[in-house]
Amino acid sequence: MSDLGLRRRRNEDAFAIAALPRGACAVVCDGVATAPGSEEASRRAADAAVAVLTGRVSVGMDPQGATRAAVERAAEVVEGLAGEPRRSPACTFVSAIVDPAGVTVGWVGDSRAYWLGEAGSCLLTRDDSWAESMIEQGAMSADDAWADKRAHAITAWLGADSGPVEPHVAAFRPTGPGLVLLCSDGLWNGLPEAADLAAVALGGDGPMGAARRLLRAALDAGGRDNVTVAVIPCSPPGRERGR
Repeated sequence: MSDLGLRRRRNEDAFAIAALPRGACAVVCDGVATAPGSEEASRRAADAAVAVLTGRVSVGMDPQGATRAAVERAAEVVEGLAGEPRRSPACTFVSAIVDPAGVTVGWVGDSRAYWLGEAGSCLLTRDDSWAESMIEQGAMSADDAWADKRAHAITAWLGADSGPVEPHVAAFRPTGPGLVLLCSDGLWNGLPEAADLAAVALGGDGPMGAARRLLRAALDAGGRDNVTVAVIPCSPPGRERGR
């Protein structure tokens, strides 16, 4: 689900989601508001990436290889939208493949992936942001870095002005049932902690119900940005409900 939010004039987020032979995949992209044309960049990047994910996984490519290929294609599509020097559309990217082996995520920028599980929840990505860079370098404490006005400035994105794109790819192996959540920062800015997101999302009425509640929570928190959530249920082999 994707929503304009309460303070923006247009929705520059986009998502795409598709079934796989033995699972599902999804992509969420968040257009960079200061870059003209980013609404189109997000939409085209998400669509192109999901097409690559479904195609590559369907012919047997491993999820990590498929994820890297999807990011590469999305980056090419966004770069191709650049016009004159001052018009370089840009967006962030996060993807997930959920299959019997577990969860594979890929990202560039600060759109996030979370695992929301009945036995515990966690953040699966690490933002490409000024704050995270300061924390990683040991230059600032987490509290100080996130309190700084530069905290949310992204340090990596898809776009003609991004330089070489180096996606992060990670695998996660759940030990119990839960939900994989992909979201733009319109959600996690108000609810950054995985446990808080899980408290909202896990309700037993499926991924669409979870998505609706998460969207409502973001709007109730102020809705200052576009909000996009993609939710995929996941049960490890032998742990499917009813078995």
